[in-house]
Amino acid sequence: MENVSIIGIDLAKRSFQAHGARADGSVAFHKKLSREKVLAFLGEQSRCVVAMEACGSAHHWGRAISALGHEVRLLPPAYVKPFVKRQKNDSADAEAICEAAIRPTMRFVAVKTEEQQGRAMLFRTRDLLVRQRTQLINALRGHLAEHGVVAPQGPANVKILADAVEETTTSLPLLVVELSRIFLGQIEALANKIADLEKATALEAARGAITRRLQTMPGVGPITAMAIETFAPSMDHFKCGRDFSAWLGIVPRQHSTGGKQLLGRTSKMGQRDIRRLLIVGAMAVVRGACRKGAPEGTLLHRMLGRKPRMLVAIALANKMARSIWAMLTKNEDYRIPVAATI
Repeated sequence: MENVSIIGIDLAKRSFQAHGARADGSVAFHKKLSREKVLAFLGEQSRCVVAMEACGSAHHWGRAISALGHEVRLLPPAYVKPFVKRQKNDSADAEAICEAAIRPTMRFVAVKTEEQQGRAMLFRTRDLLVRQRTQLINALRGHLAEHGVVAPQGPANVKILADAVEETTTSLPLLVVELSRIFLGQIEALANKIADLEKATALEAARGAITRRLQTMPGVGPITAMAIETFAPSMDHFKCGRDFSAWLGIVPRQHSTGGKQLLGRTSKMGQRDIRRLLIVGAMAVVRGACRKGAPEGTLLHRMLGRKPRMLVAIALANKMARSIWAMLTKNEDYRIPVAATI
């Protein structure tokens, strides 16, 4: 095993499969390991490349294996799948990871630190609570609509439902009133927890230099800034801003052949959280420009005059992604674009 140059590990909960390969590509070993024996086994190996799929526990294992002196490479599972031969099993997966990791043009996922994973948990927790609150609000709206109580969508209109439930002259059955109060109590509790998490997010975003710089851009708030710092790799991994935009999936999907370019809708093949937040922030900027008016001569002013709002928001999100790359690579705050002179 001293001639092993790369080890592919198929991660699992208890049973792990390791595949070792030499520099010439020949198989050095197939080995099944328990969770407790993984680090001990890798500690006995000479320094080499250890490749794994980027899954939930991969970053924890990546940090632990790096501490042993090995070079860790995390691969997106979608890039490993084409290298699986015939039947799928743990041994075939580990071998496919080795095959994919030695490709010269392969793209890898950066190993996250514990601080990044903690911020990711903060972001995911708030996102989960927001979805749960939305589910409760929609359920309450649906139940009360069956009894003639109708309110617009959104958390801001929950008060209309609460007033209808607590109205003394209401014609709602007593059972409906009691059950509605349970919904309202759960919604209020979730709203308080979400507010606390947003305060924690704002405090975390105010501490970092990168997050403070990102918030100088219109449409980027504490949550978006935290998501970019947490989920995006270092901007040094991208040659230009367009590469970062393509990594997010805010670029047209290609179906080109024979030298003829055929571009479709946005690819959506990338980091969905950052992409969604950038589009939401861009839509807020577009709405503000529609109310107050965009400065004449700017790209936003020209596009709003001839394109639908949503299309403008997607184009603006693409531009925001490229500007973020420029801001972080040049260590500069956002600069308001100068209107073009006609």
